[in-house]
Amino acid sequence: MVQLGAEAGAEVPAFDRPPGTELRRLVAEGDLDFPMPGEGGTRRRWSLLAAHGRRDLSLARLVEGHTDAVAILHEAGRKAVPGAVYGVWASRAGGRGAWCDDARRVLTGTVPMCSGANAVDRALLVARPGAAEDSGCDVLFDLPVEPGTARPVVGSWRAAGMAESDTLDVVLRDLPWSDDSVVAEPGFYTERPGFRLGGAGVAAVWFGGVLGLWDSVVANLRASSPDPHKTANLGALRLVVEQADAVLARAADEVDAGAEPAARSVVLRCRCAAEDAARRALDLAPRITGPAAFARDARFSRHLADLQVYVRQHSTERELADWGGQALDGDPGADA
Repeated sequence: MVQLGAEAGAEVPAFDRPPGTELRRLVAEGDLDFPMPGEGGTRRRWSLLAAHGRRDLSLARLVEGHTDAVAILHEAGRKAVPGAVYGVWASRAGGRGAWCDDARRVLTGTVPMCSGANAVDRALLVARPGAAEDSGCDVLFDLPVEPGTARPVVGSWRAAGMAESDTLDVVLRDLPWSDDSVVAEPGFYTERPGFRLGGAGVAAVWFGGVLGLWDSVVANLRASSPDPHKTANLGALRLVVEQADAVLARAADEVDAGAEPAARSVVLRCRCAAEDAARRALDLAPRITGPAAFARDARFSRHLADLQVYVRQHSTERELADWGGQALDGDPGADA
């Protein structure tokens, strides 16, 4: 753990308040003024995201959403509203999502899985015109979140994992918009160079979750009398961590050296490596600690549940197939 993960723990203090409250404090104190992705500070940005994932994945999900929103606005040549806490609400899972009524100038619909549903002041909302059929027509809005026009659906998140991330479906009730609230031209959200790079930032948070498991199992073993089987599994977990660390650090350096931020191979490499590390850590960590940690270490149990849920937004086989296919198509990085 000598590259991306080297500083991913020292700069994010523990907290004893709800993640939404802590997010607001971090924004107010300027602690989330991260370097922009692809502009020379990518390793630093990903390291900070990993640091939050290492401490608490629910908070890290909110941190990632806010910092991603700021980066998206920057890419569009705009600035975030000073002091505002942001989220990015763009999901269209299950055929749902936000719809744009140009005639009435309102947004309607139900947007699924909006993290920070009760915590954010503003959201970047991706809405589709009623007659449109694909993402090329989607419009990105920067809008205030108010109870009268954006109502979180209580109970729409039922999983134990990531329960503190305040991720709920949100019903839009004639949410008004104006020309000033339109961030960019239709299709900007998915077609911009930073869209894929943002996905690598999420992978940095997953990697932070792996580091959090590493911290727990090391502390557990130091407080006990480990047998050779447990230390062997600890060695296997250390290898997992260092491999993912090296992949993410190399990718960050490639981006900062001028690699095309939208290069699919760089982003897919990060996401596949972090997901693989998480999957293997979720298997190894309980073998190392044994059953007592589940009963006596609430943080460890919650971290396991959070990482299990969070990393499942990765479409493992689809993204591996995409990355493998690039090697067959002559990706210049495939033989490195």
